[in-house]
Amino acid sequence: MSTQSQQTSLLEVEGLTSYYGKVEVVSDVTLATDAGETVALLGRNGAGKSALMRSIMGLHPPDPSAGTVRLRGKEILGLAPHKIAQRGIAFAPDDRKIFPHLTVEENLILAQRLTRGREADSLDSVYQALPLVHELRARNGDGLSGGEQKLVAIARAAIQNPALLMLDETSEGLSPVMTRHLVEALKALQGRGVTMLMADQNLRFCAKLAVRGYLLERGRVQLAGDIDTLWNEMTSDAAKLMI
Repeated sequence: MSTQSQQTSLLEVEGLTSYYGKVEVVSDVTLATDAGETVALLGRNGAGKSALMRSIMGLHPPDPSAGTVRLRGKEILGLAPHKIAQRGIAFAPDDRKIFPHLTVEENLILAQRLTRGREADSLDSVYQALPLVHELRARNGDGLSGGEQKLVAIARAAIQNPALLMLDETSEGLSPVMTRHLVEALKALQGRGVTMLMADQNLRFCAKLAVRGYLLERGRVQLAGDIDTLWNEMTSDAAKLMI
């Protein structure tokens, strides 16, 4: 990685390797995100996108002897997940983890109260950026559709005022209408300068939001570059991602 990228990158991952049992699921991955940009992690189911994000977040501790993970130039590899969250990374997982018997607003307030070491964002600010979440604020978690839960999970992560927002399988399973809502919501967060690392199978969706991307296969980075470059260089097999 160049000296310039080391000076400007918000997140730097170098040579990261992780295992599930004895199976290597993340293999010598190197990537970076700069402050304020949106970067896509592309790949089919099982490509290692979720494993990579969970490794960065400390939810699935990577091999401590292989690689580094730095946030704002400081090593976070080996820290507990709550310590990584305190450093400024928020994670919206694919399974969403919305509390079903709390209202949307109560879910947001709980996330707001759990923020440690940083000032949380306000409800009004999040509602302004994500107006559909405002409309849903009095609904219980178990009364939301899958797409609505995904938006609430993103809002719950965003209210923590993170340095980096990681989104797992962002558009998977969403209707076209909900996908449009999601794109609008993420563009609103981009407008506020939020840095995002988003994992998704859908290159067409990612092209609406990300400036750069990494294509993963079997836990390894196979291609990297700006979105237009990835669009042109991906193989016909990988083009199945563009759905």
